[in-house]
Amino acid sequence: MLDKIRVRKPFGRPATRPKAVAADRAYSSKANRDYLRRRQITAVIPDKADQQANRKKKGSKGGRPISYDTRRYKQRNTVERCFQKIKTWR
Repeated sequence: MLDKIRVRKPFGRPATRPKAVAADRAYSSKANRDYLRRRQITAVIPDKADQQANRKKKGSKGGRPISYDTRRYKQRNTVERCFQKIKTWR
C-alpha cells in the first residue's frame, strides 16, 4: 500500500515517501517496521502487549523498547474518528 502513496505538493512532482506513518497496533510487525526503516520513514506504531512481554522475558537480549511519538499517534486517532463519523452518516 505504501508504494502507491502520492502526496501532492504546491509545485513539482508528488512526494512518494511520507515523513511518518501512523498505524494501530495491528501493524506493529517486525516486517512492517523494517520496511519503513529501509525507506527512512518514521513509524508511529505502538507495540502489542504480547510483543512487550516477549521482549521483557528475553531480558537484556530482548532489545530496546519501541519508541513512538505519542502526540502523532493521538492525531491518528482524531482522523480515524472522523472517518467513522463519515461511515456512520453514510
